[in-house]
Amino acid sequence: MRVRLATRGSALARWQTDRVIARLEEEVLGTECEVVVVSTTGDRNPDTPIHEMGGQGVFVAEVQTAVLDGRADVAVHSAKDLPATTCEGLTLAAVPERADPRDALVGSRWADLVEGAVIATGSIRRRAHLAHHRPDLEFQELRGNIETRLRRVSDVDAIVMAKAALDRLGLISPNTDPLEPEVLLPQVAQGALAVECRSDDLLIADALSAIEDPIARRTVDAERAFLAEMGAGCNLPVAAYAQSASTNPQGDLIFTGALASLDGTTLLREERSGSDGVALGQEVARHLLDHRGGRDLLLAQ
Repeated sequence: MRVRLATRGSALARWQTDRVIARLEEEVLGTECEVVVVSTTGDRNPDTPIHEMGGQGVFVAEVQTAVLDGRADVAVHSAKDLPATTCEGLTLAAVPERADPRDALVGSRWADLVEGAVIATGSIRRRAHLAHHRPDLEFQELRGNIETRLRRVSDVDAIVMAKAALDRLGLISPNTDPLEPEVLLPQVAQGALAVECRSDDLLIADALSAIEDPIARRTVDAERAFLAEMGAGCNLPVAAYAQSASTNPQGDLIFTGALASLDGTTLLREERSGSDGVALGQEVARHLLDHRGGRDLLLAQ
């Protein structure tokens, strides 16, 4: 079977696609893969803050279009880049094993940051959470590919990046400090890959099911349900992290969700557990919105 995989051209995107190819060729004998590199809006505007371009979706739309118009059979994404609602005509066919979802400081340990330290990050979530714990911190914008961002370390006290990206490219260094979720709750689906195909392509969907990781899928579905319940109009920093309470793929999940003000002065956070991940994500989102002041926070943005 021949499978054409659409992906962005960055080193990380190519690593992720190569990982999906390796898993497919391992699990589905006779698979021959071809990579289709696609340029996205986010790639073509490396100096524009992501939230100014529309946030989620700026790194995936063109990749999805390549599958919808028949140039490719499969789209490979960082799951955190996907909007909460699946694109019409596509299905999220597989979520392979998930890497470390945490963020990491590069350049300084969290405990060693001096008063008024300058942190570079392009994420409003990262800024809000870190500012909530350390209102003295100052922030600068950070865009570009991973190598470009890492070069900024010498200009500031630290930068913030997804630990999974550093792990995958072998860029963990002694000055890398992973941040626990208690300090910085991860972005929805961070550390996971999302593999899409056309909804009517049953042959490809069946092949992709072989690389699905059931626990990773449940946690990603739960976090995406939280994001969807927050609503497409939510431009405030949201974060969510679901983790399995055991090695049982059908066991309980521990789910933490958060909504913050842009400046981090308000950070609403809720943790609950249950066996139905999607329902759990929706429940935590509704609780934050209806009982913890989330809707008032949205109105004030």
